[in-house]
Amino acid sequence: MLLNTTASELSVSSLPTTATAPALPGVSNSSMRGSLSLLRSLSLSLHHHHLHCRRRNTLLLLSHPRRLSFATLRFPFSRLPLRVSPRASPASLSSSVEQVVDGPDSDENCDFTSRGSESNGFSFDMGSVGSEMRQVVSPVVEVRELEEMPEQWRRAKLAWLCKELPAHKAGTLVRILNAQRKWMRQEDATYVAVHCMRIRENETAFKVYKWMMQQHWYRFDFALATKLADYLGKERKFAKCREMFEDIINQGRVPSESTFHILVVAYLSASIQGCLEEACGIYNRMIQLGGYKPRLSLHNSLFRALVSGSGALSKHHLKQAEFIFHNLVSSGLEIHKDIYGGLIWLHSYQDTVDTERITELRKGMQEFGIEETQEVLLSVLRACSKEGKLDEAEPVWIKLHHLGEKLPSLAYVYKMEVYAKVADHMKSLNLFREMQEHLGSATVAAYHKIIEVICKAQDVELAESLMEELKKSGLKPLGPPFVDMMNMYFNLGLHDKLESAFSQCQEKCQPNRIIYGIYLDSLVRIGDISKAEEIFSEMHSSGAIGISGRNCNSILSGYLSAGDYVKAEKLYNLMCQKKYEIEPASMEKLDPILSLRGKAVKKPVSLKLTKEQREILVGMLLGGVQIDSDEQRKNHMIKFLFNENSRMHSALKRHIYDHYHEWLHPSCKLDDNSNKVPNSLSTISHSYFGFYADQFWPRGKPVIPKLIHRWLSPRVLAYWYMYGGYRTSSGDVLLKIKGSQEGVERIVKALKAKSLDCRVKRKGQAFWIGLLGTNSVWFWKLIEPYVQDLNFAQEDDGEILSFNSGSESDKDSDSTEVDSADLGWREVDWFASSSEL
Repeated sequence: MLLNTTASELSVSSLPTTATAPALPGVSNSSMRGSLSLLRSLSLSLHHHHLHCRRRNTLLLLSHPRRLSFATLRFPFSRLPLRVSPRASPASLSSSVEQVVDGPDSDENCDFTSRGSESNGFSFDMGSVGSEMRQVVSPVVEVRELEEMPEQWRRAKLAWLCKELPAHKAGTLVRILNAQRKWMRQEDATYVAVHCMRIRENETAFKVYKWMMQQHWYRFDFALATKLADYLGKERKFAKCREMFEDIINQGRVPSESTFHILVVAYLSASIQGCLEEACGIYNRMIQLGGYKPRLSLHNSLFRALVSGSGALSKHHLKQAEFIFHNLVSSGLEIHKDIYGGLIWLHSYQDTVDTERITELRKGMQEFGIEETQEVLLSVLRACSKEGKLDEAEPVWIKLHHLGEKLPSLAYVYKMEVYAKVADHMKSLNLFREMQEHLGSATVAAYHKIIEVICKAQDVELAESLMEELKKSGLKPLGPPFVDMMNMYFNLGLHDKLESAFSQCQEKCQPNRIIYGIYLDSLVRIGDISKAEEIFSEMHSSGAIGISGRNCNSILSGYLSAGDYVKAEKLYNLMCQKKYEIEPASMEKLDPILSLRGKAVKKPVSLKLTKEQREILVGMLLGGVQIDSDEQRKNHMIKFLFNENSRMHSALKRHIYDHYHEWLHPSCKLDDNSNKVPNSLSTISHSYFGFYADQFWPRGKPVIPKLIHRWLSPRVLAYWYMYGGYRTSSGDVLLKIKGSQEGVERIVKALKAKSLDCRVKRKGQAFWIGLLGTNSVWFWKLIEPYVQDLNFAQEDDGEILSFNSGSESDKDSDSTEVDSADLGWREVDWFASSSEL
């Protein structure tokens, strides 16, 4: 008889006697007799032990010697359709069909909470994402009934495994399965995995399936892999679901529509950085690889996630949003009004606005009778402000007034920008005063915009009065208007006022590289090279500010103009070391100087990692930095991902940007007027990274190199800690690492050789190495010179992203912050010392 992922019935008459049943490996005869006695006494209901008893699940046995349909058992978790044997009775067949058609589907779990708030004005009313999955037909898993197994001892062993495995952790589970290798085959392991899915022990089913894959008799079962992937996805275990998904593709098969759908929903349900991009990738493959047509709710859900963030972050999702819109149109599905509004909103935030596309979308809204809301009109006004189209902005402004709602403050800001683009800054000022009158006060964004407009108009007196007004209001931040004021002073040659503004900026806000750079340029222009040298040294020594190629070229030109060729040559060597490009004018002056000294002109743009860069990269790779390789594994790209909620990562990303600027992809590089480093940095694809790809990511997954003990220098440990570690309020140091247990053991031995004893705990797919007590003190002294140079502060307890025991985030999250208490260092049975690992 063939069943679809169900726990089969056992009749008492089919059970072996204790005299004939062979003993299970590692199980005594008395234990076997006790197990069989228990099996005979079980009733027709499925019994689960209490959760405090470690969720041990007993096997359901049927006392009636005849087969019964599972539909008649009324299991609460009967979710999977059945394939009924031809020998089954018509009544049994009817009950099975009713169970499939009328029984509750597990897709009620596919509904999810929106990733973002409704602050953008987009509120899709689309119901449950999973409700439409009832229409998707998933493959049927074929498995024999237990009583159809030919041998009685095999039935007894499978019954024991189904009862025992869910109660154990991964290590013990694998040992139990390994003890059954002599007799266990594909259909036996499939039965156990199916039974575990039946009783909602999907984690156990996944472990059984992974064990199956390592056996010599394993044959890929598309239906089983699909069902397991779907069940894992519905429990939001997206990492394991993705692993099953990729395994199906590696076998040359296309995953079912249900697997695509559930995996997208699982990613959308997670709040971990990068999950939205993964959801988009699976959605695209669903259409392009599988040829499927996603349900309307999935289109809407993914689009809602794309527009749930701020405009600055969401603007990069325009191409994906347009692809969703195209699929909706080509499939003939109903287009929600907020799809139009969201597309216009995304277009309005682009650096180069496609006004023709916005006009086309607005016409489409009119054709379908969709009224333009305040959010849509505000997006159109934003687009007009970027293009300076006053004739198009005026009708939109009038429409906003006619809506009868209170005008949002951003509408005034965008209209002020439109006037500024047509060089009418006084109208911008009048609109600013009108905003103060109608709204009661001006927002900080309005102050920033009006000061920017007046500074560009170079009206010094008016700009200074507005700046004083902003200071008195108590609104912050003050950094952007200080930049506008200092640029105005610099362009007008008012260097005394510029210096005064720089001093005020140091008092009232935290200066950044842009502010220091303007002041440095001013000092060089007026010939105060000694003061400029002091400012440059301060920038260079500060990890929060740092220097750029532009700053180096500025002070280099100052040295050359003053005739200080010795310092110019030293700065030239520094620029060559940092791979900064030298301006042609300065290079012309340097050529004769270097020639007289018999030095060849260096090529500062040659790509080669310095010793410091190599050590930093090793530490970052240990902390979790990824390497992407092409199909031929000839070129490789380093991907740095930083947690925006971590102050340590906020400082580290600036430091990494400065150290690897010549390697960074052009899309990651900042212009001279930008000071915000993105949370994601990628290098160019280059063959130079082949060594690191082979050592740390040989097969697309992180491993720990065999020679890692040779590379654990203090700098490597420092950057490992800064990227993938955490220091708790009690002083303990936790380091996260992914790889094999043997690799972790090599690291532990290397640390012990440095007189650093540590403890190790595995949590999900990662290991945490804990340096506790005095060991953390010695570790901190070892790495402190490199950490303190970057002015890193210890994280506040309020910023801890702690793991919840047993949650999915423990297993799939890449969070780098966790408290030692959450890892259970204090519980003796949870950790192993270096000698016990």
